[in-house]
Amino acid sequence: MPIARPFRPLLVPALAALMVAASPPMLPRALAAETPSRLEVQAEAELQVVPDRATFSARLWEYTPAIAQREAPVNAPDALREARDRLEARAAGLILALEEAGVEREAIRAGSLNVQPEHLPGERRAQDEREMLVRTRLERPIHLQLDDLERLPRLLDALTKAGVDALDGVSYDLADRDAATDEALVKALEKARHKATLMAETLGIDLGEVIAVSETRSPIFQPRMMAMSADARESLPQAEYRPGTITIEAGVSVSWKIKP
Repeated sequence: MPIARPFRPLLVPALAALMVAASPPMLPRALAAETPSRLEVQAEAELQVVPDRATFSARLWEYTPAIAQREAPVNAPDALREARDRLEARAAGLILALEEAGVEREAIRAGSLNVQPEHLPGERRAQDEREMLVRTRLERPIHLQLDDLERLPRLLDALTKAGVDALDGVSYDLADRDAATDEALVKALEKARHKATLMAETLGIDLGEVIAVSETRSPIFQPRMMAMSADARESLPQAEYRPGTITIEAGVSVSWKIKP
């Protein structure tokens, strides 16, 4: 008569290992069924466009007389009024000169008045002490937009003859930014399709429908700046202003289904 052996429970790790070894590899097949074979292509494109618009700013300013800081409240309203009258007269003359140069009234925008106190070192009163002076600076910006770049040298000449105190540079732009960015995106998509077709022909595969598409680089438009200074007034009439080109970049990622 055989001797009965005591029952020993099968350990959980060993049972799990037996189940994994006995079960068919269903997970890779299911994953393959859910994820069809695909060809993914990334492409980037650049578009060079010639700007057709220019925007820039000119600034005028006037100062009140510099007086000792301890005497600043004396006659301050009168000094401010006189400085403002001089500034407004110069701004009106500048706008008139711009209109005579061919700039439309709608393209000229006069900014708000900016008033700012300034402190200056005065004469030395003691061995290690200087009396501080104070004055007020009144500033008026003038913003311009020009859609005919051929008139830019004449316009800058008119600005300098009008005696502007500062020219903040020219920003070259496009009148229709959306059309340019759309063209850059289309160029990137066409490049992606060309790459996918070339890869499919080389590898001997057939491409199916597009199953995914995304932007890897949104078309970025950056106006081109041309720095300039009002100090170079003597050379402005003879200078040449070439806007060059603006670069717009776009990038896409496109996935095609590979036919079985």
